[in-house]
Amino acid sequence: MTARTSARTAAADGCPPEGSGADLGLTPDDLPDGLVVADEHGRVICFNAAAARITGIEPPAALGRPVGDALPLQDLEGRRWWELTDPYGGLAIRRGQPERNLLLGGREVLVSARYVRSVPTGPVWRLVIALRGTEARRRTELSHAELIATVAHELRSPLTSVKGFTATLLQKWERFTDDQKRLMLETVDADANRVTRLIAELLDISRIDSGRLEVRRQRVDMLAAVRRHVQAQATAGQRPDRFLIRMREPLPDLWADPDKVDQVLGNLLENAVRHGEGTVTIEVGPAKDTSGGEGTSVTVSDEGPGIPEESMSRVFTRFWRGSKRGGTGLGLYIVKGIVEAHGGTITVGRAPAGGAQFRFSLPVAAPAFLA
Repeated sequence: MTARTSARTAAADGCPPEGSGADLGLTPDDLPDGLVVADEHGRVICFNAAAARITGIEPPAALGRPVGDALPLQDLEGRRWWELTDPYGGLAIRRGQPERNLLLGGREVLVSARYVRSVPTGPVWRLVIALRGTEARRRTELSHAELIATVAHELRSPLTSVKGFTATLLQKWERFTDDQKRLMLETVDADANRVTRLIAELLDISRIDSGRLEVRRQRVDMLAAVRRHVQAQATAGQRPDRFLIRMREPLPDLWADPDKVDQVLGNLLENAVRHGEGTVTIEVGPAKDTSGGEGTSVTVSDEGPGIPEESMSRVFTRFWRGSKRGGTGLGLYIVKGIVEAHGGTITVGRAPAGGAQFRFSLPVAAPAFLA
């Protein structure tokens, strides 16, 4: 039986079970999106389970009815969509309608349509309508709005400082001593670095979301990288004795992107220093992945209050902040993206001393010139 022949008969459960989908062992109810099909007379012959979930209409209430009555869609101005589009009339060269937001009983749905004709310019033989809920799109739009608001807020402070100091120096250069000029220029430099870091974070988020984060693998000495970051924290004013480095040997050769490994280490140590308390312990050792392959793990833990149990599932999401001590809330999201781009894993838990504990593992992998 062909797909076209089998589609002529509606099944009691909302859609005909036969057709090309049956060749794959699938039915319309297996589709993630809503599917509504009307016949050549405009009567509904298929109404799958996803369509019922999205519209709140049960299939028996829709089957056999005119599609305009079964789905009384309106555009955002309150006009009846079926009267505007007239799928069974109008130009015979039309092939369908692109996806758009429409209203159905007061709720928004995303609707697209395809006009199936038996011959290229013949009458519409089947009207195929795809339905999707707007929740996922609304969450994406909200996330983008939050990102824009966060970026605007984070950029305003350093740019205001840069503008203020540079304008002051240009207008009153001769009135300041060399030490005062140096202090103002150092502040401008620090704020410019802050803006640069924020822009780099935004680029990383874009690449992570689009799956285009590149990993340029080189030989990485993880222990040396950890020591370098601890030294940087000490240079920035932290007590050297606040950090404890432990190593479990032997460490396998690790091929990873050294710049991105530095980004991960820098973020985790900065979080431990900023949000944690007491000694920050960094443990480096060999690890096994889920398939038994070799790798290297790094565990960073502190002795602070830790992360509440109910918040641990949100730690690696955008805009999560462990405290009110500043930050964009993007760092751990980027860290997770970098680790996963390497084929590794990262987890969060409670440290033995009660603080937060982050552990990431990277597989040994292969150098870039062999990949």
